[in-house]
Amino acid sequence: MPTIDVPRGLKGVVVTETALGDVRGTEGFYHYRQYSAVELAQTRTFEDVWHLMFHGTLPDAARRADFTAGAAALRRLPADVRDALPAIARACALSGPLSGLRTALSLAGAAAGFRPLYDIGADQRRADALAACALVPTLLAALHRLGRGLEPVEPRDDLAHAANYLYMLTGQEPDPARARAVEQYLISTVDHGFNASTFTARVITSTGADLAACLTGAIGALSGPLHGGAPSRALDTLDAIGTPDRIEPWIRERVLAGDRIMGFGHPVYRTEDPRSRMLKGIARGFGGPLVDFAVQVEERTEAILAELKPGRELHINVEFYAGVVMELCGLPREMFTPTFAAARVVGWSANILEQAEDSKIIRPAARYTGPLPPQPVPAA
Repeated sequence: MPTIDVPRGLKGVVVTETALGDVRGTEGFYHYRQYSAVELAQTRTFEDVWHLMFHGTLPDAARRADFTAGAAALRRLPADVRDALPAIARACALSGPLSGLRTALSLAGAAAGFRPLYDIGADQRRADALAACALVPTLLAALHRLGRGLEPVEPRDDLAHAANYLYMLTGQEPDPARARAVEQYLISTVDHGFNASTFTARVITSTGADLAACLTGAIGALSGPLHGGAPSRALDTLDAIGTPDRIEPWIRERVLAGDRIMGFGHPVYRTEDPRSRMLKGIARGFGGPLVDFAVQVEERTEAILAELKPGRELHINVEFYAGVVMELCGLPREMFTPTFAAARVVGWSANILEQAEDSKIIRPAARYTGPLPPQPVPAA
């Protein structure tokens, strides 16, 4: 079979067609189906965008109510999964809720009887996906609370998706402004092209595996610090700098040492990340010392990067102000990346549903570079 050389990391290689959205990196623009993702985050609810990704249309008021009620009814944990969560939380005490989610979601899929996507029709695939997406915030909140020695909080059907997530984390109904800020963050991170976790989900889907298996693989990819694991690290950078007078020496020293500055640079965007632009506006709406300091760090770091790495176009990415917004909304840092997963599970699922319509398995090739074969096997 002939092989074709491609760039490292498959950069720029088109591997399939999708109707779900795209990222236009040179323009600083991305979209969900035919709509600007940022405009959706500014004007619509999370449930609206969820419906758009699954069904291809934005719902009217009646369909929104039906979809929202249907999703809310799926938030509660099956008894077998609830009983297993304390042990999962204990086992993941050092690694955190995202690693626990991999195990818990796999268990939930097994308990729900998820069958291989290859063996079921489109309606059942969509039903499985809706159930999984509705359950992920409940699993994350329960694992977080159990890890802190607290009892899980039961979900409420009367709260919207983002508000219910915050309620299950804290046990208190959230302030509307903070619930809306988290909702806008969740909408802005639902999908973002063929990133590593989305591609992983589609590769597993191409094997015909069940939906929980596809999502578990995607969560594993997201957990890497070079993918979804950076929001808390970007905030840690602000803590490490500490004060405005330390910005210049701290950043300059690390750039000259070849270190990566978390929260800056993106493999696709050559402009400011549009998600960060929106989140910066949300952060400024709250105001306060953390926001003022983040803006100073952003401005000085971009200037230093432009000086020391000319032509690289290294701007802030989504993680920089995502961490600031989540901190202002009371989310603990260990829940930053899990919260990312609570949004991205909808995008993963939409990609899984799309990929499941294609029966071709994804099976690339590799070039062998080891010792020349065949060589004689040494005697024992």
